[in-house]
Amino acid sequence: MEICKKKGKFYPERLFEHIYEITPQLLKEQGVKGIVFDIDNTIAPYEVEEPTRKMEEYLRSLEEMGIRYAFVSNNHGSRVARFAKKLRAVQISDARKPLSKGPRRAMKEFGLTAKEVIGIGDQLFTDCLSAHFAGMRFWLVPPIRDKKTLFFRFKRWLEKPFVKAFSHYDEYLARASAPDRVI
Repeated sequence: MEICKKKGKFYPERLFEHIYEITPQLLKEQGVKGIVFDIDNTIAPYEVEEPTRKMEEYLRSLEEMGIRYAFVSNNHGSRVARFAKKLRAVQISDARKPLSKGPRRAMKEFGLTAKEVIGIGDQLFTDCLSAHFAGMRFWLVPPIRDKKTLFFRFKRWLEKPFVKAFSHYDEYLARASAPDRVI
């Protein structure tokens, strides 16, 4: 984990190597009672259709600590629904991030304030902005498997000035794209 020293809508408060580094204990220490998760490349790579056992165990450990979570995704309903149904989570698809409507709707479902909820995702221009526009903190994880399309390469290039606030981001990114990464 690394803490960002810069402040602003484009700067996450913390950087983690992967979601599993964000323990229920850490969340409790930070006063977190709810999480707005992105799915694609945060929880699972695009090609994974349903949650893995490791994902299920992690999310159940959050539930056991009384931490609620929602999947807020720009993806269409069917993929988000498969994850949400199996994990009994709040589902918000077609969220139109970076707009804050999705995270705000999740907070309302939880009955929590922005100070009690964090956003977790892999993109600054959608996930981070959406969380910050909703008034919540945002924690960044590198993408599990980054798409290599021209659009995504351009978007990652635009993010570089902001992620350079984290001195170890390149190392995290290299480890994140390792072929043996556990998801």
